[in-house]
Parts: sequence; C-alpha cells; structure tokens
Amino acid sequence: MLAEMRIQGLGVIEEALLELHAGFTVVTGETGAGKTMVVTGLHLLSGGRAEASKVRNGMLKAFVEGRFTVGKDDAAARIVTDAGADVDEDGSVIALRTVAADGRSRAHLGGRSVPVGVLSELSEQVIAVHGQNDQLRLLRPAEQRAVIDRFAGDAVGRPLAEYRRVREEWLAVLTELSERSNRSREMAQQADLLKHGLNEIDAVAPEPGEDVELTEQIKRLAAVDELRAMATEAHAAVSGAQDGDPDAPGALGLVGEAVRRLVSAEDSVLRDLVPRLEEASTLLSDVGAELGSYVENLDADPALLEKVLARQADLKRLTRKYAADVDGVLAWAEDARRRLESMDTSEEALAALALRRDELAVELVAHATEVSAARGKAAAELATAITKELSGLAMGQAELEITVEQRPAEHGDRQALAIDGHAVHAGPDGVDEVELLLRAHNGAPPLPVHKAASGGELSRVMLAIEVVLAHADTVQTLVFDEVDAGVGGRAAVEIGRRLARLARTHQVLVVTHLPQVAAFADQHLVVDKGTSGGVTRSGVKTLGQDDRVRELARMLAGMDGTETGRAHAEELLAAAEKDKAKYAAPKRKRTKKG
Repeated sequence: MLAEMRIQGLGVIEEALLELHAGFTVVTGETGAGKTMVVTGLHLLSGGRAEASKVRNGMLKAFVEGRFTVGKDDAAARIVTDAGADVDEDGSVIALRTVAADGRSRAHLGGRSVPVGVLSELSEQVIAVHGQNDQLRLLRPAEQRAVIDRFAGDAVGRPLAEYRRVREEWLAVLTELSERSNRSREMAQQADLLKHGLNEIDAVAPEPGEDVELTEQIKRLAAVDELRAMATEAHAAVSGAQDGDPDAPGALGLVGEAVRRLVSAEDSVLRDLVPRLEEASTLLSDVGAELGSYVENLDADPALLEKVLARQADLKRLTRKYAADVDGVLAWAEDARRRLESMDTSEEALAALALRRDELAVELVAHATEVSAARGKAAAELATAITKELSGLAMGQAELEITVEQRPAEHGDRQALAIDGHAVHAGPDGVDEVELLLRAHNGAPPLPVHKAASGGELSRVMLAIEVVLAHADTVQTLVFDEVDAGVGGRAAVEIGRRLARLARTHQVLVVTHLPQVAAFADQHLVVDKGTSGGVTRSGVKTLGQDDRVRELARMLAGMDGTETGRAHAEELLAAAEKDKAKYAAPKRKRTKKG
C-alpha cells in the first residue's frame, strides 16, 4: 500500500505531506485548490509522463516522493531488488520522481537512480489510478477483453498461456515455410555456395590448431642444422667430450667427482652435501639422455619440409577465404551445416513443414476454443454482477451485456485460423473480440457503453467493474479521480457506500467534490489554498472531526458558516457511519500474487 506521499513544487502545491489511511481516504478542496495535483503526483510516481507545465512557477524542480509497503516475497519486492535497491526491514521502500522546469525527469527507488520504466513496473503491482483517461481506455476492445480475463482468472489464464505457447511455434513454422517457398531460388543459390565451401574444407580436412602446430614444425625443419649444433654442444657440456676432447669432463662428470671427494670426508657437514649432489647428478643424467635423443631424432629430410610447407599452403587457402585461422574455418563449416539444414527446399522438406503447420493449427484451435468458452462463461457472470451493482448506483433500469465473438480474418491475413469452417484472426490474446454493451433502460437497444452512457454513468460503470473485480485484483491501492463526476443525490450515496466496501480489502484513495461520498471515508484530507504576498499556495492537511464537519458543510453548497449546514454535515457523517457498521468486517491482510 501507499503509506505516505510528499509533494513539493507541483502545480499550486508548494509543499504537502499526505499520510494515508489503510482504508478509505478522501481528498477534497475548493475548485482550483490543487486536488488534481494529488492524482498528478500519483501518476508521476507510477512512471507517467512528466510535463514541465506541472512545475510550480519560480521552482527549478518538482518533487514527488512516495513510501510504499510491500511484502518481502511478492512481485513488487522482486522489482525493487532487481533494480539494485533494498526493501527496509519494515517492508517499506521510497520511490522518488523529480521533474525539472525544462521537462526532464529522473526517478529513484530505494535511494538508487533507476529508469522511469522501473517505477511503471512497480506501480503495476501496488497501485491503480482510475481517472477520466482510464475511463476512455475502457472503451478500447483490448481493455474490455482484459476486464473479462481478470474476472475469469485461471479459467482463462491457463488455456491462454498454452495458446500463446503453441501460437509462437505455429507462427515460426508459418514464417519458415513461407521463406522456403518464396525464396527457394535464392536459398538454392546460397546452399550451393555453402556446399562448395564445405566440400573445399572437407577435402583439406583440417584439424583443430593444426596451423599453429605446422608453423612450429616448419621452424624446426628450417633451422635443423643450427638446432643440431646447439643441442650437441649442450649435450657435451652436460655429459662431457667438449670441444672434440673425449676426455674433457662435462657437468655430469664434475658432479660425480665432487661426490667421490666428499663421500669419504670425515666432516659430517660435507658428507651431508652428498645426497644433494647425487640428486643433481641424476637430474643431469636425465637431461643428457634427452638431449642425446633429441639430436638422434632431429630430422633434416628436405622432402618432409616440402611436404609440411605444402600442407601449410592448403590451410592458408582456407584461412584466406573463410576465417583468420583453422579453428575459425572449422567454426564456419559447422555454422554452414546448420544453415544448410534450414535451406532444404526439397518437396519432402516443404511437405514436412506443412504437416507440422497443420498439426500445430489443430492444437491451436483446441486451446483457442477453450479460451473462448471460458471467456463466454465469465462474460455472462460478470455482466450479471455489474448490472446488479449498477442498480444500486441509480441506474436501476440499466443492463450490461458483454459479447464474446470470434474476430473474422481479413483477406490475406497470414495469422488466419480455421475454426468451425470460418477463418478467424489468431492474435496474441486469442481469437475473441469482447465488447461491453449497455442497455440504458427496458426496451432500449444494447449499445457500446460509450454511446449508451453519459460521462457520469461511465464513471459509475467503472466503479461497478472495480467493485466486482475486487476479488481478482492483486493491486492493493486503488485511486479514483472524480469517479462521481456528473452524479449526485442517491447515486452519490451509493458511490460512497461501494467505495467504503472496496476499502474493506483495498486501500482506496478518492478525489471528490461530493459530500455524500466524502462522508463515507475513514480519513479526510483537504487541499487548502491560501494567498500570501500575492502568491497562491496550497497544502494538504488531515481533518479532525470538527474540521471535517465544517468541510462537508462547505461542500454542501457553501453552507459551512450556517448551523443548518453543520447539522446537515453531521447528519451525513452519522448516516454513513451507521451504514458502514452494517457490513463492517475485520480488516484482513490481502496476499498479492507474485
């Protein structure tokens, strides 16, 4: 939930702190006082678009800071930790959005700078703002389909996930089949080039690292005389017979002489050196043997050098054409073989792809049909529930219908799927088109909701939907901006009653101008505007009982200065409290899905 929000330099609000209630909080104030800036601040915290025009005149920046509380293991907490920030021990995290006077903005989460999109991801898990723009979004087919899917839950979610999985493979096969069929000539030419390269490489049959080994071998063969002389001299230095003198002692003989002299010494210190000299003698003997073997095996065959040079030339032809070294040539060959497998344009290969396409289409139809059936069932239940809610919102004769129909495929649609003999469009969300229809009164034809409902009625439809979907909503905080626009009297009371009912399971924040709605709140905030030195400033304060009565009286057509107004306000509060007591239930902590 949103525990508190601080606003600085936003619109007419110079500085304000909102400490929010866990239940139903209402925000009121005179026209122009800055109530909408509260919602604007929430939009900014939710990653919404930043506008320079919202920065208060004379301020370099506007600041909006919110403290959210999240569960340690839920999706919101994972978003925070993935951003490199930490959730405090009490489960709280600070989100900050700044907007400069030139329109540039920055976002911070948990004290770390983050992309604005991270705030959007977080807000999707913890807060939902409903305003006039949100009502307009409800008119979009995709949004209406999303309402059904939220209500249906897993009944739609499970088959829809399977549908999307199969659809992804089906589209991949369609694309591959189309490319192989339409680009057969081009792909055949590419295949010929790849085959030619593979044949050339296979004819040489290079081994991994062979070019490096050949280079070392050529160096040895080209310098064989120099290497033999060097190794022979080293052998003589170790084993003896240096400078042509067969009696000249080598290192091995000298060490042996040292052993003979010390082994019979009477001094124990000298005798203790004997084992070390013997160890050195053994090591020199091994080195001498290896040097002798090296000299004997050193091959000076010119024919072998010519053969190795020819092999090197073959490898260089490959490295000039395909890669920088032999290992790269082998990698090119492996990649070419893989590409050839996808370039098979033979009738057999195309037939196999077509068969796989048809198999996937059958599977896709089954999942799409299951999704459509689940949506149809959910649509009927949801329409009944919303209609029932509308009857309590002074729309007693209104009836909501929700249609679920398959979207016909247009001519040339490559994502067309045949279902019951009809071609339908297989989109990412299924084959269904969902539309909310409203029958304004008995005998009236059902019309799209935006054509049948006025602005105030559309607000009530939105509220009815939220009340019905409360059980399926994983977002803890719901914000309503002017949800009561265009209504009054009994309808306003019913709106307040339903918002209070929502507050039993959600944190509800409402910006309103109706006292009937405000009376149902658990906490009342007022945006207060004042003028000092010719400068208008607004702030937010929490009202006590007496101030709340005075504010409700003001909202009752400016009756705050009259005893009648105060009496009417007290009557509203008493009636709301009595009404809430009828359905009051202990607060329960909602578990959000991760």
